[in-house]
Amino acid sequence: MPNTSFHTIFQAFDAAAERRGDHTAVIYLGTRYSYKTVREMANRFAASLLDLGVTPGERVMIYLPNAIQWVVSWLGIQRAGAVCVPITPIYTPSDLSYIARDSNSTTIICADTNFGYVKRVQSETGFKRVIVCRMADLLPWWKRGFGHLFDIIPKGKTATGENVFHLKQLLDSHKNYNLPDMDTDGQALAEILYTGGTTRHPKGVPLTHDLFLCSALEQIRTSENLIPVEENVILGNAPLFHILGQTCSLATLLVGGALLIQPKINLDAAFDAIYRFQVRSMIGVPTLYRMMLEHDRLDQYDLSSIKYWYSAGDVLPVEVSRRWKERFGTPIYQGYGATETCGGVAMCPADIDNPPKSVGRIVPSKTVRIVNPAFLEPVPTGEPGELIVSSPHMVSAYINKPEETASAFIELDGRLWYRTADIMSMDADGNLYFVDRTMDTIKHKGYRVSASEIEAVLQEHPAVVSCCVVGIPDEKVGERIKAYVVLKEDIKGITGYDLITWCRKSMVSYKVPQYIEFRDMLPKSKVGKLLRREIRDEEKRRTES
Repeated sequence: MPNTSFHTIFQAFDAAAERRGDHTAVIYLGTRYSYKTVREMANRFAASLLDLGVTPGERVMIYLPNAIQWVVSWLGIQRAGAVCVPITPIYTPSDLSYIARDSNSTTIICADTNFGYVKRVQSETGFKRVIVCRMADLLPWWKRGFGHLFDIIPKGKTATGENVFHLKQLLDSHKNYNLPDMDTDGQALAEILYTGGTTRHPKGVPLTHDLFLCSALEQIRTSENLIPVEENVILGNAPLFHILGQTCSLATLLVGGALLIQPKINLDAAFDAIYRFQVRSMIGVPTLYRMMLEHDRLDQYDLSSIKYWYSAGDVLPVEVSRRWKERFGTPIYQGYGATETCGGVAMCPADIDNPPKSVGRIVPSKTVRIVNPAFLEPVPTGEPGELIVSSPHMVSAYINKPEETASAFIELDGRLWYRTADIMSMDADGNLYFVDRTMDTIKHKGYRVSASEIEAVLQEHPAVVSCCVVGIPDEKVGERIKAYVVLKEDIKGITGYDLITWCRKSMVSYKVPQYIEFRDMLPKSKVGKLLRREIRDEEKRRTES
């Protein structure tokens, strides 16, 4: 377990900034930002929040893509003693409204491109403050001018008002600030991350400073024997609102490394940046590594600076792993974790030859058991069972979800455990292997998608009687989402396209089904419970035939 004298996230960053000063902290759209610069902007933003009336413990949402503004906002919120609530920038108004109310957020930081969604739900969420930024705001003036001249910067409409503020103006107006002393309570809430799963609505996972620092510092140092942490330049392709992006890339700012981020994934831009900035590590999901292997211009770029390739979010296909090793001569290291465990439970050591299919060995801060899901008794070594996890400072409950909390967090032998709902096995050497999922969760492009959430949206359509949603194994994206639908007898003319369009109105794009199959009936048990496993088995037989 990593030793740290820091009690809060900002303390760790502040110490790194004091030590690293003029060294690069963040690289965004080709511009380097030093530790000194990032700390100054974060302090100004913290002063801005306090002047606007944000109080310690108040929840502040970040509704931005990966950008320097995201990093400054996150650090500024921490410095102000508030609680960060990061969400994906592609959330629809219904998701945005739900999370704002569930987390009791009073302030939101958004891009001009999604400001319209914020205004649409402001009256029902109770946002007291809306802070807007343009994605080029913190770039040098000549880059902003070039971007506007050639119309390559996305633009959205914003409004003015007593509750609407602009990030750049806030930073410019707080060059002279007087911040109060930092709170050093490690058990204080640092942020709330929202995760998918088996329920219709995302579940809020509260992370304390102690838990985040323990987990993040451990994970960011996994590659230390390959690359000293202060020399590391990490291309963080995972979203910063996601635990993978936070503990395996953003956390480099707590140890003195550099973080390279892009607002969205563009492979040619990423390849160019790897060579230009001599990136040493890359973080991604399996889908991204497959996309890279299949990219037409891959051979035109020099990616040899990278010594550590890391994949998580889903199981890396053996075929992708093999092709990668043949192409680059270095392996892709895997890991396994969850939002509820603050990221990594297992990570592949970077100093051994890890077995094929292994997602790593248990990290020092975590204790695990593999148990029979029905009786919670340990299974023999090598046998499959449900993985349960315990750790110091661990999450003990979801926000406002007592039923989900009771089923996911259990006490055994005097300690608290999180039930991952994943069937795993472990060999005699301690290597962990993914086997299956026990719950109705679909892994699509690294995201956990709730089958029941999609079913609930489909069943709101006036033509739908019942439906069943499953994941169809797919080499490129992990699983594709397919819905089996039964329509009312008197309904005519409804197509799969109509239902997909219906889903798009209220769901983010990665949750929308790719396939719709109409049925006269769905398999159910004697007590009327949907037999999802039968549908999965049917799909499996189709694939194998």
